[in-house]
Amino acid sequence: MNSDSSNSTKNFLDLIKKSRRGKFKVYLGMSAGVGKSYRMLQEGHALLKNGINIQIGYIETHRRLETEALLHGIPMIARRQLYYKGKYLEEMDMNAIINIHPDAVIIDELAHSNVEGSKNAKRWQDVLDILDVGISVISALNIQHLESMNEEIERITGIAVTERIPDKLLEAADEIVNIDLTADELIDRLKAGKIYDSSKIEQALNNFFQPEKILQLRELALKEVAHHLQRKINVEVPHQIKLRPEKFMACISTNHQTAKVIIRKTARLASYYSSPWIVLYVQRTKESSDRIKLDLQRHLINSFKLATELGAEVIKIKNDDVTQTITRIAMEKEVTTICIGKPHLNLLQIIMQTAIFNQLLKTISKTQTDLVIVS
Repeated sequence: MNSDSSNSTKNFLDLIKKSRRGKFKVYLGMSAGVGKSYRMLQEGHALLKNGINIQIGYIETHRRLETEALLHGIPMIARRQLYYKGKYLEEMDMNAIINIHPDAVIIDELAHSNVEGSKNAKRWQDVLDILDVGISVISALNIQHLESMNEEIERITGIAVTERIPDKLLEAADEIVNIDLTADELIDRLKAGKIYDSSKIEQALNNFFQPEKILQLRELALKEVAHHLQRKINVEVPHQIKLRPEKFMACISTNHQTAKVIIRKTARLASYYSSPWIVLYVQRTKESSDRIKLDLQRHLINSFKLATELGAEVIKIKNDDVTQTITRIAMEKEVTTICIGKPHLNLLQIIMQTAIFNQLLKTISKTQTDLVIVS
């Protein structure tokens, strides 16, 4: 193991010894095949040598020989079997992990969706339960499974990621380690059969594993780890000068596509600054529940749900004066940055809606609040 890996293991070992609540460490990568599971198992062996009772709660080797070789010597907690839709499926046994109660446990595939009938819908929720009883967790995640990255990842890869985790989970991690490879190194691993078997290599090279896509995903992963480090500095390093704390507010409408983008981008900004944030919806009279279509009501509810999952305070106010309401809430909540969508106007809307937009710009310009227009 190299010195960086040794230092990372020592840091996590110190964390385990200090706290009664489990400590949470995440290996973050830009894609499958960078070596996250391999590094988790390497750390497992190092912790065992240091007297830590670590066991494997769930691991996916994907039949990679280098990874499978590291399974030997680390105790493994048996998976549970569930009968679902005519066949038996294996899942991590959360109850067994809690009952055995090792010092630490390795849990792969953090964004995994559990089989119907499990206590929790998602594996990350199992991890929270395990941490709460005092068991430390080492887990792994690819950057594309982060909720606020959803639209950006789909734009880069052309693939809609359905299994996602909320950003607040990663923010709660005690340590995040980026497993980084260059695009050429990752493609060489793929061609050598170290990621997928030979039947899938050509298809992977023509789709996900293209240099320009890998580079963009790599940048996102590196930025996320940098953001985590900045959050730790903000929390742990005392400030000599009291700065005005950042607070963000996303203003959404019934346009659900725009609303989702604004919510996710504001969540990213709030995460970067480790700051609280708000989602505000000003409901005008013409948008009351008896006047708008059911599908718009449903989309609005889904937007509120997404905002809540990402850690926002959701505020819904009935008022026909949109500008006045936004500025009033911004002042009351001490908001430093307001995020709004770029107005998409046709000729019939310009007369009615440009006035509201321009009024908001003029009002905000008189305050110390920043305005971000999200594309």
